[in-house]
Amino acid sequence: MSQLIDGKALAAKLRGQIREQAQEYRQRYGEEIGLAVVLVGNDPASEVYVRNKIKACEEVGIRSYSYRLPAETRQEQLEELIDTLVEDRRVHGILVQLPLPKHLDERAALSRIPAAKDVDGFCAENVGNLAMGRETLVACTPHGVMKMLEEYGVDPKGKRAVVLGRSNIVGKPMAMLLLNADATVTVCHSKTQGLQEICAQADILVVAIGRAKFVTADMVKEGAVVIDVGMDRDENGKLCGDVDFASVQGKASLITPVPGGVGPMTITMLLYNTVVAARRSK
Repeated sequence: MSQLIDGKALAAKLRGQIREQAQEYRQRYGEEIGLAVVLVGNDPASEVYVRNKIKACEEVGIRSYSYRLPAETRQEQLEELIDTLVEDRRVHGILVQLPLPKHLDERAALSRIPAAKDVDGFCAENVGNLAMGRETLVACTPHGVMKMLEEYGVDPKGKRAVVLGRSNIVGKPMAMLLLNADATVTVCHSKTQGLQEICAQADILVVAIGRAKFVTADMVKEGAVVIDVGMDRDENGKLCGDVDFASVQGKASLITPVPGGVGPMTITMLLYNTVVAARRSK
């Protein structure tokens, strides 16, 4: 039987440390660490994510500044707000909740956020630093995965790692982090041939494709570490991941459940990045 990787417990542990760091910062500099969250429109999922981020900030003593703009907001209005937040010394991190309404240019808007305040770790400079193995602000979900591996004593060095998915938010930065940790990394995607055989060779398998229960036991090596980044709904509308947990659980040595695995770590690493950004600003 696989050992479960408890993301909820690790997130709680890390948030305790972040709370202490935020308190130390307040005592040392006489000001709060600040995170600005920008939400455009009223997408229900985005509303939930933003609410959770604001709640998490309150939990660890980070001041959140919430900006809600109507769905019909023009590009120049959004960029003007971002520019104002860039100049605001109370704000150490800026997060624009994605996706934006379709008439807005996401890339242009995000490019206004300087690397120093890019706590999502999405900007070209931070991604470039990651690719070059330099210290930088890293995309929250893959960074959280690395913290989980560390917590459970999984050293990627010399291991075969397979990342299923090549998104800018998870797949690509995940591959770079594992490569920087001296793993031998293969990135798979919808055009990959021989997918089952490649996945079945992985000592560490990270799945982030958004397809419910896609990875089955025949795609997993005996004793592999399986990280499921997916957040899907099964045929009964029940929350599940990209991995068929029931069939893979007995084969993997370590596996993340959904929910309670990677999910709690994402917002936690956002808080972590905000503390790092605030410290660097001094």
